Amino acid sequence: MTTQQQTLIKGGLVDVMGELVHADVLITDGQISAVGRRLVDEQLSGKVIDASDLLVTPGLVDVHVHYREPGQTYKETIHTGSLAAAHGGFTTVGAMANVDPTPDTPEKMNEMLERNAQEGVIHVKQYSPVTVGRAGKEVVDFATQRQAGAFAFSDDGSGIQTAGVMYRALQQAAATDSIVAAHVEDNSLTFGGVINAGDKAKQLGVPGKISASETSQLARDLILCQATGGHYHMCHVSTKESLELVRIAKEMGLNVTCEVAPHHLLLNDDEIVGCDSNYKMNPPLRHEEDRQALIGGLLDGTIDMIATDHAPHAANEKPHDDLLHAANGITGSETCFNKLYTEFVKSGIFRLEQLLHWLTDAPADVFKIEEAGRLAPGEPADIAIFDLKTPHVLSNSEYLSKAKNTPFTGDTVYGTTVMTMVDGHVVYQREDRK
Repeated sequence: MTTQQQTLIKGGLVDVMGELVHADVLITDGQISAVGRRLVDEQLSGKVIDASDLLVTPGLVDVHVHYREPGQTYKETIHTGSLAAAHGGFTTVGAMANVDPTPDTPEKMNEMLERNAQEGVIHVKQYSPVTVGRAGKEVVDFATQRQAGAFAFSDDGSGIQTAGVMYRALQQAAATDSIVAAHVEDNSLTFGGVINAGDKAKQLGVPGKISASETSQLARDLILCQATGGHYHMCHVSTKESLELVRIAKEMGLNVTCEVAPHHLLLNDDEIVGCDSNYKMNPPLRHEEDRQALIGGLLDGTIDMIATDHAPHAANEKPHDDLLHAANGITGSETCFNKLYTEFVKSGIFRLEQLLHWLTDAPADVFKIEEAGRLAPGEPADIAIFDLKTPHVLSNSEYLSKAKNTPFTGDTVYGTTVMTMVDGHVVYQREDRK
């Protein structure tokens, strides 16, 4: 008779289907077998985790990360990226396709998925590019890519410049019940901009990027979404005008969803410190009125979820005082929950249940990841445990990503990750809990 492997998480504040309750969680052979008060099993042969004064949640879900493997492993690897995700409480992520070679055929997709499974310590889903080579010209075959295991389609890092290409992609999305996750940017309207156009760009003497570079292409894409019925997902919405377009599209019944990145919720362009390239990302930090609109868009349901856009770079690619030449992007996996909890939940702007919804079941539902985002009997034991009470200063020495390009280092936060479990196995554990 096979001995069952059991773990009991005792006494935590547990997120059970969107409701926070004090309960125990019993894990048996990698699955959640029971959730309830004072669970006692005299035959329990496994370990007991004391979660008193801690928050126990489903593993967080992030549908937007960049892992740089293959092709740029000096920035990040699947292994280091997934470790960083686990450090942030994430157990399922969607890896973008801007790697070299990009997985634009079933053979390359199979190789990528094997690599993700071998190297990742969490569940790493894989995007297919929308176009061959991410060149923006020839649409890949969605049906064969889906059959090979692609969970969605994106040329993220590049906007699709030709309307006909986006039209054909959305046609295929409709035919295969797939998602096109769009980086929305009209290159002809960027004018070499490196941060948001406005007073800050003028003050720093750098070219600004106008918000119309995002909203004009979004308007085009929403018309194409209406024409095809394909599922169109907007990555990292950043402007109040884009938000209003998405709101109107949803009211019209279009098959549209969108995400917002933590940094666009937390920062505006006035907060850029000098020419510090850790504040350079694409889309850029916008005006305070845009930031406030994004917060409102989450609260009223126009924005469906939060996704980090974790974008690691080597130190020489993010020189401290060179906005002009630095690469776009910041890391996000290890600072997402703790920064958002500290800034929005502790201040009363968001309820904890709302924040968890945007980071768990909302992305899982939209992207149809059936095995993620819920903590309930019969579900995989993908679990995160957080300390909401103890202040912690973010430091470079603790990051598990290869990259350190974030403006949040040195901030004091609450909501640090104590433990992350995937299929009942501990994949991250805070040092003081070992």
